[in-house]
Amino acid sequence: MRKVLVIHYSQTGQLNRLVASVCAPLQHQADIQLDFLAIQPATPYPFPWPFVRFFTIFPETVLQIPQPLQPPTTALAERYDLIILAYQVWFLAPSLPVSSFLQSPLAQQLFADTPVVTLIGCRNMWLMAQEKVKQHLQRLQARLVDNIALVDKCGSAASFLATPMWMFTGKQQARRWLPKAGISEQDIAAASRFGERMKQRLQADDTAITASMLQGLQAVTINEKLIASERVGNHSFSIWARLLRKLGPEHSRRRKAGLIVYVCFLLTLIVTVVPVTALAKKVLAPLTKKRIAAQKNYFAAPSGES
Repeated sequence: MRKVLVIHYSQTGQLNRLVASVCAPLQHQADIQLDFLAIQPATPYPFPWPFVRFFTIFPETVLQIPQPLQPPTTALAERYDLIILAYQVWFLAPSLPVSSFLQSPLAQQLFADTPVVTLIGCRNMWLMAQEKVKQHLQRLQARLVDNIALVDKCGSAASFLATPMWMFTGKQQARRWLPKAGISEQDIAAASRFGERMKQRLQADDTAITASMLQGLQAVTINEKLIASERVGNHSFSIWARLLRKLGPEHSRRRKAGLIVYVCFLLTLIVTVVPVTALAKKVLAPLTKKRIAAQKNYFAAPSGES
């Protein structure tokens, strides 16, 4: 009996649908035990988000400061042959419930010497979040064998409006003139191909999974225009997160005052630095072709783009 654990946290339900699609081929297999662990914060985060409330958790999310979680309500095995870790991206970091779980004693027990497939559902920027998850997995002595990243394909400019409107209104298409935010239902349905490949590997033999299972399935697509923007944004977020945390606890007036300044800075960063960086990379592309190719190969690993 091969044992697979799926660890996930979703607010909108989109990631849960993605998990269901990926795991469909693993369901109802006589030789595969499939367990699900839904991460539950001790104090649930709201959805839709009140505008100010969303930004008050910015420092803790960026700095990955663990928050209390509810204990699991389902029985778990002591060891698993594979763990699928599904997460959202908040502020270029894994969502706060997921980063909190990865720093828990239970994670230390479950992940040690275990192959892991990460499954990301987000707007478009996930590289820096995945780097942070890699650090957690390395500390937990887990083995990252594959990564799946599905993103919103309606375009950066459109999703810049559509995604926040979804978060703050709870409506995936908040206005008629906006495209539907999120990963397309077609892409979610097609994600079952990843589960099918995992099933084939699990049923092939009972040896430990040590290599990628998903190469050739286009598990990830690297947008080279966003690499530099993510790095700049990640560095900026770290500075602001430390500053805002020093101003006071989550609901303090001083932090909220600082957040007003931060939000103005963030909007300025998005509408100026991101396009300028993308333009600079395009102009310099002939001179940095090899370096960009190396960066794309690194971030696409271990599953690859093809």
